[in-house]
Amino acid sequence: MTDIRSDLPEPIRRWHRAVNDRDLEVAAAAVTDDVVVGGPQGLASGRQLFLDWIERAGITLQPVAWHPVSGCSVVVEQDASWRTAAGESTPPQRLATAFRLVEGRVAAVVRCEDVAGARAAAEGLESSTQSS
Repeated sequence: MTDIRSDLPEPIRRWHRAVNDRDLEVAAAAVTDDVVVGGPQGLASGRQLFLDWIERAGITLQPVAWHPVSGCSVVVEQDASWRTAAGESTPPQRLATAFRLVEGRVAAVVRCEDVAGARAAAEGLESSTQSS
């Protein structure tokens, strides 16, 4: 099991553990049915899409800091590394991810290049939820 910051909100700790450990059962329980997943390739939604991403991405995310945006949204700074075709890990790269929580589960996760981008993504998630 991956060591995750104990001060992160529990749903986000659970999400990181599931992604880093490639635990699809825990991952499925950590997100909503219609979880929004975003990154450099755009936005999509759905639990199965998220699970497929875990299997395909080969990413490990180590949280290093977090920033509350609202009662339901948080930005997490992370050191990310990926598995190469040879099975080795790439050097860590700092990025930031916006999370939106709903009823104790991750409802949206949007990976960004930096904290400012993730904060803007989190605020966009807030406004889209409020207008729904």
